[in-house]
Amino acid sequence: MASTIHARLQLSYPDFSLDVDLHLPGRGVTALYGHSGSGKTTCLRCIAGLERAEQGFIQINDEVWQDSSKKRFVAPHKRALGYVFQEASLFPHLSVLDNLEFGLRRIPRQQRRVDMTHATELLGIGHLLDRHPQHLSGGERQRVGIARALLTSPKLLLMDEPLAALDSQRKSEILPYLERLHDELEIPVLYVSHSQDEVARLADHIVLLSHGKALASGPVGETLARLDLPLALGDDAGVVIEGQVTDYDANYQLLTLQLPGSQLNVRVTHSPLAVGKRLRVKVQARDVSLSLQGGELSSILNRLPVTVTSEIAADNAAHVLVRLDAAGTPLLARITRYSRDHLQLHPGQQLWAQIKSVAVLA
Repeated sequence: MASTIHARLQLSYPDFSLDVDLHLPGRGVTALYGHSGSGKTTCLRCIAGLERAEQGFIQINDEVWQDSSKKRFVAPHKRALGYVFQEASLFPHLSVLDNLEFGLRRIPRQQRRVDMTHATELLGIGHLLDRHPQHLSGGERQRVGIARALLTSPKLLLMDEPLAALDSQRKSEILPYLERLHDELEIPVLYVSHSQDEVARLADHIVLLSHGKALASGPVGETLARLDLPLALGDDAGVVIEGQVTDYDANYQLLTLQLPGSQLNVRVTHSPLAVGKRLRVKVQARDVSLSLQGGELSSILNRLPVTVTSEIAADNAAHVLVRLDAAGTPLLARITRYSRDHLQLHPGQQLWAQIKSVAVLA
């Protein structure tokens, strides 16, 4: 049976109510995404048992942590989870090694699935073990906090905006370590964020929350491309594509990526990667233009045959958002209404998407 997470939560406060019924994959990274006050952290705290949903059912794979219909509620300290907050909250009087051993001691030896060597190597903190928290950077403290959570051998890792307190340089330092967790561990992660760039880079699945309700839940590539969601209306609207390396041109330093489930390719400037390696990229809607002809003589590197599937008005009167299908891969294009009318765009129409920029997300 496939691994799953089921969280049905109802909770009311005087000025806010949460009402969600989430069926999530029990592998990979699921992002809880939305603006401040949407209910992201409340969801996480309910799953952790730090808040008690008035009506709730929480099941992580084969373990039920709450079932209000049966008056079942597992105490937070008995839930096999790790929780990473915005601040690492390390014990200041303990060294990094002692902080890590505090997490390790919570789990009987026979139940440990992550050992000290593995955790320190994954997070790149082996050289920090003798230091105390006050002698660490913000990014280093957060990496230690994540390692401590992993050493509890959790069945679920909860991360509540772990990069929010860091500046852009520290964020760029820690993101590769979060990607390693995604690639090398089988522990499912619920990742709270209001940054679409973080979600695009890390998440496999996304839940879009607004005012305590789930507007959408699905694979990140498909969900970001939906025109019926507010995600498509922002200036950073775009799609996430995970392609597979099929070639490398050392002379021009260009990787060729094959789009999933098709023979179409895009090329991106990048250092060499092995053939077969998967690479995640983002294509912004504002970087896609449309043409009735392919046109080989162009400075634009990537031109793909596409079919128009739908369109909506953009967030201003001059533009529209067009959803396209590139042999099964969705794309978005933000173009002027004039261009839409000039090209006589309509659903089912076949034309060419010219992609001015492809952003590598790793």
